[in-house]
Amino acid sequence: MAELLGDAAPFRELRRGEVVEGQIMRVDQDGILVSVGHKSEGIVPPREMRTISPAAMGRYRVGAVVPVYVLDPSGLEGAVLSLDRARGEEAWTLLEQHAANGEPLKAVVVGHNKGGAIVDIEGVQAFVPLSQVVLPASEDHEAVLTKRIGQEVTLKVLEVNRKRNRAVLSERQAVRERREGEKDRLLESLHEGEVRTGRVTGVSNFGAFVDIGGADGLIHVSELSWAPVTNVEDVVKVGQDVNVYVLRVDQENRRIALSLKRLQPTPWDMAASKFQVGQTVTGTVTRLADFGAFTRVEDAVEGLIHISELTDRHIRHPKEVVAIGDRLTLRVVTVDPARRRLGLSLKQAEELSAVTREPDAAQPS
Repeated sequence: MAELLGDAAPFRELRRGEVVEGQIMRVDQDGILVSVGHKSEGIVPPREMRTISPAAMGRYRVGAVVPVYVLDPSGLEGAVLSLDRARGEEAWTLLEQHAANGEPLKAVVVGHNKGGAIVDIEGVQAFVPLSQVVLPASEDHEAVLTKRIGQEVTLKVLEVNRKRNRAVLSERQAVRERREGEKDRLLESLHEGEVRTGRVTGVSNFGAFVDIGGADGLIHVSELSWAPVTNVEDVVKVGQDVNVYVLRVDQENRRIALSLKRLQPTPWDMAASKFQVGQTVTGTVTRLADFGAFTRVEDAVEGLIHISELTDRHIRHPKEVVAIGDRLTLRVVTVDPARRRLGLSLKQAEELSAVTREPDAAQPS
């Protein structure tokens, strides 16, 4: 009885331009025969499945249910159907949905022109402007885009205009949003004081950026080395893998401060073995104060020449004897690594030098 009622159900007439589901009954050189219900059949001619690649054709087997677009519901041998148009309708719907919900989608690069990349989304060709393609700064853009033909990419929908057959997408925005999500997860798991492995992604005059697994942190130039750094690339280079110390995690501003030098022994850790009282060293004056001149020796160890150790004569300020940048020979008078203090003397070094020269000066010419 149920079968009789089913056979007696009213026939649903196909309408031009609609998309319906049908079951594949036959696949041959003449096309694909599809049953669209109520004993109605239609044919998909070869010209209406040109967007389907040979690899994808494997999915169109007898028994498979597929969406088809009705081109002509009253053809001589049944309805004339299109897989290409059906895929296009689905693709436009997909594009509109992703434009509305903001979710990225997948596409395949199929070509390019001077303006950007052309991608395929289920049979619909869309455009990714050059400014929205992720490209290496130093390489030829045309050569890079040519190499990317056939590559699957993740894109964000920027604009969809079905009437004008226009869809504009962005790879950069999709990558940016993915990175932001990764950064959120990283910020939640990251702790100050831990050590991470990362890769240098960029350098500037104020430091180096390091990807530590989903987000970039900054090693400020002052945290690259205990010694003064004049050129960041003297210490690290783009692409280099480094271990970094997590200095600060700023959840509110979403910033990560890293350090290289915190994983290295400080100059003061070795000061006790490097410096002894009475030793002669060379240093450069870095700054002046009323009470003396600070001088850098051994790259990063800074000592103090007290004003009383600059000269035998009475002076009001160290600038009467030395200036910033002066390179001096000095004598070590105190060493206190625990308090990070090194006492230096200019006058004792000069006295020692004078004593050393006296015998030579006494010899007859």
